[in-house]
Amino acid sequence: MTTTAPTIQATGLTKRYGDTAALEGVSIAIRPGESLAITGTSGSGKSTLLQCLAGIDTPDAGQVLLATRRGPRDVATMRGERRAELRRTRFGFVFQQGLLIPELTAVENAALPLLLTGRSRRDAARTAAGWLRALGLAGLEDRRLGQLSGGQAQRVAIARAQVTAPDVVFADEPTGALDPTTSLEVMHALRSSVVGNGGSLVVVTHDPVVAAGCDRTVHIDDGRIQSDSMNRAEQRR
Repeated sequence: MTTTAPTIQATGLTKRYGDTAALEGVSIAIRPGESLAITGTSGSGKSTLLQCLAGIDTPDAGQVLLATRRGPRDVATMRGERRAELRRTRFGFVFQQGLLIPELTAVENAALPLLLTGRSRRDAARTAAGWLRALGLAGLEDRRLGQLSGGQAQRVAIARAQVTAPDVVFADEPTGALDPTTSLEVMHALRSSVVGNGGSLVVVTHDPVVAAGCDRTVHIDDGRIQSDSMNRAEQRR
């Protein structure tokens, strides 16, 4: 893991839903080439934290500073269209159910983010196919969702998250619907493809095995960070 300046530096994040405090003054830094697990019980605030870091939601108070060529920019104060552009270009996403489109093939699903940025269909498909091959899905490019196993479908989702070469990939319970063996395989593919290419990986998980496979674990409870610790290197092998 590198010690360079953070890709994302969040400070004093507060978020309330009515009378419920989802985040209470949370501060966290995410560095290039780092894999970070965010753990906590249901309702602890871990998914809200991910959504604020990724610009999906905006905090009521606090900053989410994203490193750019022109210096840090506060994601929390950006207009909605600018945050949407970040999610298309600098951020990638993997969700528990994958959220793939059943009517599309694996390569078509993986190519979607590139098409949304204006890349040609041929160029987008070529890049997507390269990622599918890198993730062990060579020969499955033309299969649809119903023809893939759960683990294969999640690898397609990982390819989709990676095709734009994002700075950060956010994964919300990416192995929650998988068996233990497939979970380990998917997490290895996710970690190696993101961190191995210099990106940062932020994983929300309730699974201690998944968390232990990351460089660092942050535990959140009642909207506050309770612990922030580095994991042993041998746990990530």
